[in-house]
Amino acid sequence: MLANEWKKNAISVMDKIEETQMENIRKVAEVMADTIEAGRWVHTFGCGHANLPIEEMYPRIGGFVGFHPLCELPLTFFTHITGEMGIHQFLWLERAEGYGQSIMKSWNFDEKDVVWIFSHTGINAVNIDVALEAKKRGMKVIVFGSASETGNKVPRHSCGKNLFQIADYVVDTCCPIVDASCQLKKHQDKVGPLSTMASVTTVWMTICTVAEILEERGVKLYIHPSHNVPGDTTAHERLDACIAEYKKRSAGL
Repeated sequence: MLANEWKKNAISVMDKIEETQMENIRKVAEVMADTIEAGRWVHTFGCGHANLPIEEMYPRIGGFVGFHPLCELPLTFFTHITGEMGIHQFLWLERAEGYGQSIMKSWNFDEKDVVWIFSHTGINAVNIDVALEAKKRGMKVIVFGSASETGNKVPRHSCGKNLFQIADYVVDTCCPIVDASCQLKKHQDKVGPLSTMASVTTVWMTICTVAEILEERGVKLYIHPSHNVPGDTTAHERLDACIAEYKKRSAGL
């Protein structure tokens, strides 16, 4: 069954992440912890399915305040497929040089902030725009994607560098460049992509490490609680504290 093949492929990617990326994950977790401890933001950015790991972070049960999504609706909502905000418009926008510059102009950043970008291939212009603009503003750039498979690909950007070549820190999601992993007998294209699973895996490996570092430093974490546990009478109070902290940090953004 292809079900078992996909699971085997997914586990293989997760094992490779553990074998090769733990040092990189620790490095980026230290950088993020420094930013959050300073009361600043880890800004997150991705297009299409690379937005899904961002949705996993916050607000999310088990996530905590410190991660700010730089989400643009035309780059993240394309499930109409056709018509308004369809897939063709999305594909054009993510390759449109200059769009990312306009996105970055809409926010107020600080040199202590970090920008965390997700991209499987690292070649599309909007991601590269965001990375270049972040560096102009003195921010560190962290990129998660299939670096070993795509790290030397030619970018769709006039700067001549892809996202992995621009980044200060890279974590390799260890996915094949084609992404899909299961071959059918009568079709050219494979099914069963792995990049979302790999991105979410590396996200939580990283964020859990950030939490561990901050706790060791004595920093209070504002963790989003579950609202569904019978007998937990303070969940809404803890949620209110999270939202209040988020509001305080986001003032002036």
